[in-house]
Amino acid sequence: MKNSQKGFTLVEIAIVLVIIGLLLGGILKGQEMITQAKIKNVIADITGVSAAMYGYQDRYRALPGDDKNADRWTSGGGAKPGNGDGIIIGAYNATGATPPESIQFWDHLRRAGFVGGSGAENPFNAVSGKMGVQTGDGAGAGVLAVAGPATEPFTGLIMCSANLPDKIAVSVDAQMDDGKGNSGSVRGIKAAGNADVKPIAETYTEDGVSTYLICRQM
Repeated sequence: MKNSQKGFTLVEIAIVLVIIGLLLGGILKGQEMITQAKIKNVIADITGVSAAMYGYQDRYRALPGDDKNADRWTSGGGAKPGNGDGIIIGAYNATGATPPESIQFWDHLRRAGFVGGSGAENPFNAVSGKMGVQTGDGAGAGVLAVAGPATEPFTGLIMCSANLPDKIAVSVDAQMDDGKGNSGSVRGIKAAGNADVKPIAETYTEDGVSTYLICRQM
């Protein structure tokens, strides 16, 4: 007796391909939604910290971290006062046994109830990069922008968010400023991890692998 083998019909194959397409579309859509949520979180963090800082200034007439009367808080070993010179000293990502004003910034805000958590340590953004503040970007007389004219350095207080994938960095800059890493009130520099702030003015490259440190004038 001769056995017959039955294969898939064109209709069955078409149905399978449609199902695969729907599954892939759903996965890609889901990934895009996750990315958009991270972008919104990064923006909300930056604007939220700015609002918290101004709220602290309004209440205590001092900058958090630089507040020379921060010893008003005595619990948990007490808060470390700043020198009250109106400048926040230290790098946004400083570490060590004696955190500078840029890290005490967070302790003062937390003790005042303007941000969540406790202690003098940096919070993290939606992609596990450090957030922090510092005064200026370390530039000299000016920053030479990539493929562009000289850009004035950041000289006042800046808020930085590290380790942002290229797509997120570009979108954050575009939604908060001009979308250009080497101009405006939001700027970026290609850097891995929680890199130091160097003269920060660089054009963005969306290659799918680069990460950026972005900073915003507060």
